[in-house]
Amino acid sequence: MACARVPLDEQQVTEPGPLGKERTLPALHPDRTEERCFVPYKPPPEDGSPADVEEFLEHARFITEDLEWLLALPHDKFWCQVVFDESLQRCLDSYLRHAPRGLDLSTLPSSPAVADMQRSIHKAVFLTFLRMATHKESKEHFFTPAVFGEIIYENFLFDIPKLLDLCVLFGKGNGQLLHKMIENIFTQQPSYYNDLDETVPTVLQVFDTILEKCGLQCEGATAAEPMKLNAHKKPTAMTMSQQELLDIILYLCDSTTTINAFLDIFPAACSSFQSHGFLSSLTSFYETGVPDLEKAIRKRNFDDKSLQEDLWKRLSHSCRKMVETVHLLLHHTCLQPILEGRENMQTFAEELLQYFTSFLPEKRFLTDYDEQFPVADDISLLQQAVPIMYPQPAFDAVCVLVPAWFQGAMCPVIGAELESLLSCIRDLLPDLGEGFLLECLKEYNYNSELVINDILEDRLAPSLAKLDRTMPRPVKEELPAVLNNRSNVFDGDEFDVFRREQVDMSRIWKGRRKGENVREMLNDKRHVAEQKARYHAYETVVDELDDYDDEYDDTYDMNQVGANDLDGDSLLTRRYLWCQTLSPTLHSRLCCLPGCSFRPERSSNVVGRPKGQGQTTETLLDRRKKETNKSRGANHNRRSMADRKRNKGMIPS
Repeated sequence: MACARVPLDEQQVTEPGPLGKERTLPALHPDRTEERCFVPYKPPPEDGSPADVEEFLEHARFITEDLEWLLALPHDKFWCQVVFDESLQRCLDSYLRHAPRGLDLSTLPSSPAVADMQRSIHKAVFLTFLRMATHKESKEHFFTPAVFGEIIYENFLFDIPKLLDLCVLFGKGNGQLLHKMIENIFTQQPSYYNDLDETVPTVLQVFDTILEKCGLQCEGATAAEPMKLNAHKKPTAMTMSQQELLDIILYLCDSTTTINAFLDIFPAACSSFQSHGFLSSLTSFYETGVPDLEKAIRKRNFDDKSLQEDLWKRLSHSCRKMVETVHLLLHHTCLQPILEGRENMQTFAEELLQYFTSFLPEKRFLTDYDEQFPVADDISLLQQAVPIMYPQPAFDAVCVLVPAWFQGAMCPVIGAELESLLSCIRDLLPDLGEGFLLECLKEYNYNSELVINDILEDRLAPSLAKLDRTMPRPVKEELPAVLNNRSNVFDGDEFDVFRREQVDMSRIWKGRRKGENVREMLNDKRHVAEQKARYHAYETVVDELDDYDDEYDDTYDMNQVGANDLDGDSLLTRRYLWCQTLSPTLHSRLCCLPGCSFRPERSSNVVGRPKGQGQTTETLLDRRKKETNKSRGANHNRRSMADRKRNKGMIPS
């Protein structure tokens, strides 16, 4: 019998040998393994035919019974079976590889018997791995920690791919147990950290492979390297076969979901992913690959619309998991150390801000990230943690990292852009009415991807869930025609095509009318006769023009109107002469107006005072008037014309 309080790896047992003779063996020995054949796991049938369902149930029953038998074994016998029974490891590995993931569960047959059996296998497999990861079951049943780490490592009971699968399969509802389980594995065997470090480049290769398959990256090139000129000859997401597109989407969905689950359950692995530039590679792939795959799913013709919807749902799920993974990495490698008050807090803060800055070129990714995890919240949390190192003004500046183009995303979308969004959604969901889709786009700030995803997953906001999904687009009220309200001087004429159904085209020509003689056209005075009626109302004016008095014109010629604008006496003279030509009544009225008073002209005085005593203003004006009016009685026009030219600025003064 095994000794109490001795590690299993040091225990010895005595038991009968093949010939009935007793022998002493280590507690962990191949000869102590029971003969048991564990069958590999097969997933539930997709078609759900009775024969396939019955086969699955029988096969699954064998696995469940064998695992329950295994779990009931004592500590030493359990570990002998785990370490030395290869069929058991094949059974467990097959379940990790083929068991349906979260999105696959919706495609399983609706048979209650199948669902119950699947849950039974799922529970038995999880409990088996949980016991395998426990080095101490009780005070009497335990391993030496170092030996335990060596056993699980050298016998490949656990490796990084298995841990990834365990997280994605059993993480929901078992997060704490899985965390303790994986943490114990890494604690007892630190070599797993080295394996993880070597695995991250392989994980990154997933994204490069997808870009290469889609023709977005050359084989062997990195995301930062340019494509070769002949790269367009390779298949793209639009030209590859439908099965290839399906495989790529499934591959992406499985990979992103698995990585996210592992980092969520075991945050200590974030530093290993971060050290290989996982953040920059992931965001770059998101910006480059996701739009191309979305376009392919929307634009390609699918005979099975349910397949198209499933692909879109899986791609949307992948996008959410990628965004969540970036948030996990930022939180556990930058924010968490700051919140815990570790040393070099400023270094972690600067690193976080640097990452946000590096996201700016990735507009599509940054938009989706801010939708799930507002950048302003992270910045606010950072400011609360390190207010001394980063005062409020500094953080206000950092908030500008969310650029203006993202803030503009809240603006309504109209015109061709709105029609494009509607077309994208209706390509995938043709049964929905445009009116309903318009309301959804308004609710989701015109993010068509979120609209499609929430419709497929039936997660619409309550306000939208109440709407009729076949609601048509509202009819726009037609605006009144501009021509009905216009006003033009040519309205109603013989050429008004907007109000006349017929127009005499013989009166319309381009250029000179054919056969037209210029002299005859000039001699044609018909238009003069046509205008007589129009001017008949102005007959009185015409009569006054016929009675035109030539002396009136001579009066203005005599006084040279406009020649000497600066001469005050000439202005008064012209005003007086003009008033004299008016009727007496009008003349008296004008004289009563302000500024128009008139006094009889006084006698001139050109002699003035004796020389040396100065002259009055009146004398100076009289002398100037005499000089100006000399031209009336003799041939002195030369002086008058010279004055006129000088007053008009034609010769210098």
